[in-house]
Amino acid sequence: MKRNILLFTCFYLFSVSYAAEYIPITTNNTCLLLKVNDKKRLEQSYFGEKIRNIPETESVDLETFSAYSTFGTNHVFEAALRAVQSDGNTSTELSYVSHTSEKKGDDVFHTVISLKDDYYDLFVDIHYNAYQQDDILEQWVEIRNGQKKTVRLTGYASSDLSFNARQYYVSHFHGDWANEMHISEQQLTEGIKVIDSKLGVRAHQFTHPCFILSLNRPAQENDGTVVGATLAWPGSFRFNFEVNNSNHLRILSGANPYASEYMLETGKVLKTPELLFTYSNKGTGKMTRNFHRWARKYGIKNGNKERSILLNNWEATYFDFDETKLTRIIDDAAKMGFELFLLDDGWFGNKYPRNNDDAGLGDWQTNKSKLPNGIPYLINECKKRNIKFGIWVEPEMVNPKSELYEQHPDWVIAQPHRERTEQRNQLILDLSNPAVQEFVYNTVDQILSSNPGIEYVKWDCNRYVFNSGSSSLSADKQSHLFFDYSKNLLEIMNRVSKKYPHTTFMACSGGGGRIDYGSMKHFDEYWISDNNDPLYRIYTQWGAQYFFPTIGLASHVSVSPNHITRRSFSLKTRFDVAMAAKLGMDLQPAQMSPKEYEFSKNAIQTYKEIRKTILLGDLYRILSPYNSNRTVYMYVNEEQSEAVVFNFLIRKEIYPAPPNFVLQGIDPLKKYKLTEINKDPDNWSRFNKYEGKIFSGDYLMKVGLNFAMYDEYESLVFKLTEVK
Repeated sequence: MKRNILLFTCFYLFSVSYAAEYIPITTNNTCLLLKVNDKKRLEQSYFGEKIRNIPETESVDLETFSAYSTFGTNHVFEAALRAVQSDGNTSTELSYVSHTSEKKGDDVFHTVISLKDDYYDLFVDIHYNAYQQDDILEQWVEIRNGQKKTVRLTGYASSDLSFNARQYYVSHFHGDWANEMHISEQQLTEGIKVIDSKLGVRAHQFTHPCFILSLNRPAQENDGTVVGATLAWPGSFRFNFEVNNSNHLRILSGANPYASEYMLETGKVLKTPELLFTYSNKGTGKMTRNFHRWARKYGIKNGNKERSILLNNWEATYFDFDETKLTRIIDDAAKMGFELFLLDDGWFGNKYPRNNDDAGLGDWQTNKSKLPNGIPYLINECKKRNIKFGIWVEPEMVNPKSELYEQHPDWVIAQPHRERTEQRNQLILDLSNPAVQEFVYNTVDQILSSNPGIEYVKWDCNRYVFNSGSSSLSADKQSHLFFDYSKNLLEIMNRVSKKYPHTTFMACSGGGGRIDYGSMKHFDEYWISDNNDPLYRIYTQWGAQYFFPTIGLASHVSVSPNHITRRSFSLKTRFDVAMAAKLGMDLQPAQMSPKEYEFSKNAIQTYKEIRKTILLGDLYRILSPYNSNRTVYMYVNEEQSEAVVFNFLIRKEIYPAPPNFVLQGIDPLKKYKLTEINKDPDNWSRFNKYEGKIFSGDYLMKVGLNFAMYDEYESLVFKLTEVK
């Protein structure tokens, strides 16, 4: 569509004459307003709550910023695009050429703005998807080389957003293995703050590709202006926050160009990862609900499909199991009410059996010593008991002690003439190599096709890149490795998910090392941490849920003392924390006392009754674990007929002053009955004064509730049921 044609996204807000200058990217409640100035440069003139009358912006000159900055003749700050032209010129000057807009489905408008360098045949298309109902914007860039020789890209951001406010605060998410997704907020001052990952693979181990920007004051849950953004990319990423001399903020987001210069050959296109972002003038709560609602429709595989409650053998057996032991676990799982059994690591390898993590990885044949009747035997045992069967894979990795490595030592990521550095006794297969790409795809494909009846796959990835070299790439393209690995990995995931649309896939990467919307569109669930310690899980799940939906958040009941922290928790607390997400269990029924067994069986049945509200409901955070000794949050179903409220005391109080907290998200005109769940029948409950009583939504959201919790790591969960 040419400039003189009305954009569909304008919703008839302005006449044809204005379309020559303005390009609005709008949702139901948000507007990103772009403008082509008199020098044909593309500028950002507004981003915020939706403007109802675009022509009014003509009456005054709005402050504008470059919509996609380049390193050029007069740019002194960080640029979104840095390119070395085929003749060595290090500058780029992009001018507007045209734009098009089309409706994709009932809810999405896709806009493409085409730019071209003033002199060179270097073309940049900026793409936007505007998701109307959920107020999510998605942006990426496609860079095409039309020159006769190679162009070298040294920076290629997906997004360039600018802001003008008195103060800026950014929250980001950090941690390490078993300690993921902690929140840190800082005020931005003059200069540059960089949040990035250089890990290449398992890139989210230390920090996650998402941030919250709060304007003028620190982020609040229910009010204030915030922008939330996350990059749909499983590889190295970078967010660059630069406050300039005029106190303007520019945020560059995209794949990390560190050690990743890209040689763009003639006629080739580099597509950058998608940045997903949303604007909220009602704090981080609305931001979260925007992302969750969008994710269930577009961001996660089978986003509205019911999830199965699984029992995993890992913490019960680790690598030490056989058919007899697994059959007993399957039988126990079915009797307790589980819906799926997951066989974890250790089922493969014959010449180098997978009896520990030092051998067998890459040799994906069933271990005949442990499983003489193969995987089909276990699938059949599950079918006999009317539960599903799942399996663990780590197809991108290889142990040096394996047949695969003996046959293809050149298939791993490694620098020549340097020591090959292992993590977890393994090396990474080089996905820039087409033969390796086929091997990884065929690994998953053959496991599933040769064992019909596998209904769940846990896809793991347990290390990141050292010695980043490829025997497949030429000397001048070694810096392509990080980008190409992630791009090719997503293509493999796409092939697998298309061929097996009804198989449930969990994204696991030693915990939360690969939780992003680039991967998640091919996965039904995500494993945010290997640490099932409930206290750690409260913080980890709290952080993850700012951007990622509960329906994919797998959380398991584990043993006590916990295998990682050695800390002890009651079975009730372990269940309550896991039931606040997608319930699973590593604790084995055979390890339980009769009382624990009965409690667990009842809790699983209760979860089946409320999981739709938890997994598909709106999340409301009430008390944060970061600024209170108690944390409280709740889920409300779409009809506002049911809600489930979780309370956890994370620090013991000798003389507590019980907080009065009000509920959120329910209907003020409806009546609700309050009922505690997972209640210990042998003990008096602190919730007794509310048990079974009926209150209006108006009362619960204004007067609220007040009850004490004394014991460290104490938990209390109750539900609201509409009374008609």
